[in-house]
Amino acid sequence: MARISLPIDALTSRLNLSGRFDSVRSQSIAARFANLKPISEFFDFKRLSKPQNFGEVQSRVNYNLGYFSSNYSVVFVMLGIYCLLTNLLLLFVICLLVAGMYGIGMLGGNDLDLGFVRATTSQLYTTLLVVCVPLGIYAGPVAALMWLIGASAVSILGHAVFMDKPIESAFSEEAV
Repeated sequence: MARISLPIDALTSRLNLSGRFDSVRSQSIAARFANLKPISEFFDFKRLSKPQNFGEVQSRVNYNLGYFSSNYSVVFVMLGIYCLLTNLLLLFVICLLVAGMYGIGMLGGNDLDLGFVRATTSQLYTTLLVVCVPLGIYAGPVAALMWLIGASAVSILGHAVFMDKPIESAFSEEAV
């Protein structure tokens, strides 16, 4: 069976995403959130305005995605936490899976001996799989992920489109 090859470079070059995410991979989490913009600047209602045309939309999105990237990351994380808190079964399945993997890992490859039953690590992993997969499917992780992507896209792109660039950046872009 042949592998399917997707032309990622062709897709990202049309969207002008070629180098946008390179800095995200190279930064630590502490450095990433060190340049959070203040709440008063992020929610500056005086700078909200409707864009005149699609060129201005592109300009605003390009500027705001770079300028408020840490704030947008916080928005994404907060929406993810909200999604998990409103879907308690999915949160339970994730916690059960993490705790089960941690507990089995703590055995160090030894068998679990409870006195009346002895279970190998393979049996424990299989039991964890048999319990977590049906519960995980019932919890609806795909729907939660699609909601998270949609809610993030609407809130982040909505902010990026309607938040006007500061006056200083408008003067720096003009050609002399």
